[in-house]
Amino acid sequence: MTHHPAPAPAGATPPTGTRSRTHTWEPPTSYATAAGRTGIQLARMSLDGRLPQAPICGTLGFRLVAVEDGAATFEGEPGEHLFNPMGTVHGGFMATVLDCALGTAVLTALPAGRAYTTVQLGVNLVRPVLATTATLRCAGRAVHVGRTTATAEARLVGAADGRLYAHATATCAVFPLAAPA
Repeated sequence: MTHHPAPAPAGATPPTGTRSRTHTWEPPTSYATAAGRTGIQLARMSLDGRLPQAPICGTLGFRLVAVEDGAATFEGEPGEHLFNPMGTVHGGFMATVLDCALGTAVLTALPAGRAYTTVQLGVNLVRPVLATTATLRCAGRAVHVGRTTATAEARLVGAADGRLYAHATATCAVFPLAAPA
């Protein structure tokens, strides 16, 4: 049985220290924008602001900061808004940043007309991330990009000190970019 606390009475004062977080986002890239462009072109367009970054970036507070052929780097600031019940940043934050770096690294190696999706993600969390942890940097690198599959690896480190917090691998399915029905 799940217990749900009673709602606060109308006009009640919120608990001391209550915080809020608001973010906005632009609609993600459309098929029309992607058609005819290589993955590295799309990633560079996102990096320089000609295309919006993925909405998940704003939701969790990280951003694309560098791309090159077969590689992508993201940075983000952890905080208590990402806490799990244990009072540390939820592993899902790290997994999401890693997945974005892995997938974007694969994207940068794709020719025009091809897309990808992650089909397997292996994450190793090696150090807790706290609200006071400084900016994290996640660099992903494509290991293999073929006609139907791709693999990549990534490391999540402290941007200033290089301390390893997590590392991951991914397998992606590669497929033709199809116009929406």
